[in-house]
Amino acid sequence: MTKISFINILLSSVLLFTSCSDTQKQGKGKEDKELPPGRLDFNTIKDITFYEGKRRFSSGLSFNELGFQQEPSWVVKFKSNDTVEVYSPEEKKMFPFFITYDHGDVYNFAKNYFRIKKVSKDSLVFQRLHLQRKVISKDIQSDVHMTLYTKEVIEKKLKTTLEELQRPTAKDTAYIKRLTDKANRNPGNADSAFAARIPVRLTPLSNIIKVQKKDDTDPVTGITSYDYMFPRYKIEIARAYKDFGYEFSAVVDANGKIHLGNFGNVIPEHRAARKKTLQAIIDVYLHNLLRISPGTTLGIPHPSEITLIVVGKTGNN
Repeated sequence: MTKISFINILLSSVLLFTSCSDTQKQGKGKEDKELPPGRLDFNTIKDITFYEGKRRFSSGLSFNELGFQQEPSWVVKFKSNDTVEVYSPEEKKMFPFFITYDHGDVYNFAKNYFRIKKVSKDSLVFQRLHLQRKVISKDIQSDVHMTLYTKEVIEKKLKTTLEELQRPTAKDTAYIKRLTDKANRNPGNADSAFAARIPVRLTPLSNIIKVQKKDDTDPVTGITSYDYMFPRYKIEIARAYKDFGYEFSAVVDANGKIHLGNFGNVIPEHRAARKKTLQAIIDVYLHNLLRISPGTTLGIPHPSEITLIVVGKTGNN
């Protein structure tokens, strides 16, 4: 799976909260109409607030092999068979969305398609779906299972809190340990490295080096939730041996060592020389001028891939 396709998957799973000012008007007067056969009656749960307690892959885990974490965050309240309210963490309030019926048990609201698998006054179970050319994907893009509960069920039946319910499980921790063991067997291999939930930290040890973690917030949607998947850093080095500028990927292992990864824009006959130059920059500058803290997931340090943009200046210009 390429980075571009996976970013598209990530973006499709995020709420794009937009207020629909005419939604409530559209829903009025329709509540009492008889529903067509096969339609779910959301009036049975009207005005009940549900909180997402868990979000899992079909494996039952919150993480996949790439390090992507499913994080429960939805709060929903059905107002009628035509309207649902969804909470926006950014705006800190509920927004109304029109409910569109697709087919079978598939509905669309809040810019997402869902297979609604359970509706009761205690809980809801949704499967978020990804459609490509009006066809439901059968891969990881549609492997998102969400369970929502009322506060009463969480507190009195499950005897816990929403915060506790939303936390990763012991199975998640065991899975991350297995991924880490696999990655540690070949710490420089990007194929076995996986994204760290708390990304690599690069701290300057000298005033001749500066580090900036690049902000990859989407300019249209404002999405920052998945920035940890592909972290990028710009490093500026003063008093370098010559002026240079290179971009390349690297794997930072569990001990904080940087392993050179991919680099492009080099003709084949110059590739060996470029590799030697980049390795020298890593060994001479980065390993000596930075405190390198490995990325961690659930408190476990492990190899993870990053992108580095390294600029050197001699100080003569």
